[in-house]
Amino acid sequence: MPGNVLFVHNNFPGQFGDLARALLAKGVRCVAFGQKHAPGAPGVAMLRYSVPRGSTEGIYTLAVRAESDLIRGELTYRAARRAREEGFVPDVIIGHTGWGETLFLDQVFPQARQVLFPEFYYRAGLDVGFDPEFPPPDELAMLRLKAKNLTMNLAMSEADAIVCPTEFQASTLPGIFRPKMRVIHEGVDVVAIAPGAAEPFVLDDGRVIAPGTPVITHVNRNLEAMRGMHVFARALPPVLAEVPEAQVLIVGRDGRHGYAGAPPDGLTWREYCTRGLELDPARVHFLGEVPHARMHDALRLSAAHVYYTYPFVLSWSLIEAMALGCYVIASDTPPLHEAIQDGVNGRLLPFFDTAALSEALIAACRDPDAARPLRAAARATAVEKFDAAQGRAAWLALLRELGLKIPA
Repeated sequence: MPGNVLFVHNNFPGQFGDLARALLAKGVRCVAFGQKHAPGAPGVAMLRYSVPRGSTEGIYTLAVRAESDLIRGELTYRAARRAREEGFVPDVIIGHTGWGETLFLDQVFPQARQVLFPEFYYRAGLDVGFDPEFPPPDELAMLRLKAKNLTMNLAMSEADAIVCPTEFQASTLPGIFRPKMRVIHEGVDVVAIAPGAAEPFVLDDGRVIAPGTPVITHVNRNLEAMRGMHVFARALPPVLAEVPEAQVLIVGRDGRHGYAGAPPDGLTWREYCTRGLELDPARVHFLGEVPHARMHDALRLSAAHVYYTYPFVLSWSLIEAMALGCYVIASDTPPLHEAIQDGVNGRLLPFFDTAALSEALIAACRDPDAARPLRAAARATAVEKFDAAQGRAAWLALLRELGLKIPA
C-alpha cells in the first residue's frame, strides 16, 4: 500500500508541484497545507489557513520575524491536529522552512520523517550589502538579518533530511546541517521547454515584432535591482543608439516591493531603475506579468537574454531560457557559476559593469549567429543538470530511503 505525504508550503505547490504529480501518479496519497491564497494542485487535498493577525505592535524589533513564523507554525499545528482527527497521518512531511509552518508538526505526527527545504539562509555579505548603490545595512539591520534565521534553525534541527536546490544555496547553511543535506534542483520540463522556431510577437498595441529582429529579453518578477534591472536598464541606451533596429522585451510586474523590499523615494522598482534614462517606448516594451507560454515566445525571439542577480536564489527563468537555447548574458555572481561557464554556454560579466553589458548586447544584435555554439551548449547544460526528470528521480530515491512506500 503506498504511503502518505504531507506537503507544507505557504504558496503550495511552489517548488513541489512536479514531485506531487509524480507521487500521485504512483498512488501515494498527498495532502498539502498552505495559506488561503495558495493555488493548490489537482489531486492534492488542500488544508488552508488564514492568518488572523500580524506581529504585535511595538514588539522587540529582532523578534518580529520569529513571531510571525511562530503564528503560522501554530496555525499549521492546529490544522494538522484536525487532519489527524480525520484520519490522515503522513509517513513523510515535505516542507518549505520559509514561513515557520513546519515548526510544531512533530508534536502532531511524531513518527513522520521530515524533509525540509530551506531555500535561502540569510547572511551578511550575500544579497544584503552587495550593491553599493544602496546604503549599507546598519548594525541593527545586520542583527535583524541574522535573527530571520531563528525559526529556520529550529525547524531544521528536527529534519531527517534537508534539500537545497543548488550548491550555492546549500553553502549558505551552517555546517552543522551539512550531514543531512542533499542538493536536488527541481528542474524544468526540458521536453516541453525546448528550442523552436521563433514566431511573430504581437505587442499589446497590435504592433508585431518579426522573427529575425534583434531582440533583447529580460525576465525579472519585480523589475528590481536584486535581479539587476538597474544595470540592465542603464546598459540599454548605447545599444538602442548603436543598433537602431533592436527591440527589448521585458517581463515582470511594476511593483513597489520585491525580494529586497521597497525601492527608495516611494518609487516603484521600474521607476527607480529607469530614472533619468531615455528608453524609447516604441522599442523598449514592458510586458508586465504574462502567461508562461508568452514568456517563452519572447525568449525564442531573443538575440540575447540578460539574467543578472545578487548572491541569492537562482531563478527558474534562467534555467528555462537555457532550455530554450537562448544566448544568456549573465552576471558573474555565485548563483550563476553552477549554470553558466563564460564563453562556453553563455557569458558572465561583472555585475556592475554596464559598459561591458552594452558591448555584449551590441555584439549579439549585430552578429546573432556567433552565439550559436553557446546556445546549443546552454540547452545541453539544461538537459544535463536541470532536467525535471532527474530532480524527480532524486527526490523519489530520497523518499524511499526515508521509508516512504512508493511503487516502482
